[in-house]
Amino acid sequence: MSWHVVAAVSEIPPGGRKLVTVRGRPIAVFNLDGAFFGLLNRCPHQGGALCDGVLTGLVEAASPGEYKYTRKGEILRCPWHGWEFDVRTGQSYCDPEKISTKAYKVGVEHGQTVVEGPYVAETIPVRVEEDYIVVDV
Repeated sequence: MSWHVVAAVSEIPPGGRKLVTVRGRPIAVFNLDGAFFGLLNRCPHQGGALCDGVLTGLVEAASPGEYKYTRKGEILRCPWHGWEFDVRTGQSYCDPEKISTKAYKVGVEHGQTVVEGPYVAETIPVRVEEDYIVVDV
């Protein structure tokens, strides 16, 4: 596995998403209130583009008539047939024991860290003013 810079943090605002390609893999990166998550942009049902799906929540009931809306903006609904996935884990809500979509580790690195990298070479002074989203593939 190796980390790949895919976007500046400012490119994906809270509640937003961005489709990126890393090593030929289409990955949908989501920002849930400042925490970033990546899912393979392919529904395991019939291949729908998950990045085009609606972000919603869950309606839960402890007893009949008592409903509670939870996890607002954390559940992704496939645009083709409505299959639902947890953005944080890729786990399906349609058949949780058997179905999930590939989830990728996503992190945020300060720009200076990205510029420095693990290599030693002749350098030129650089000023970094932004943080970047990185995906582990």
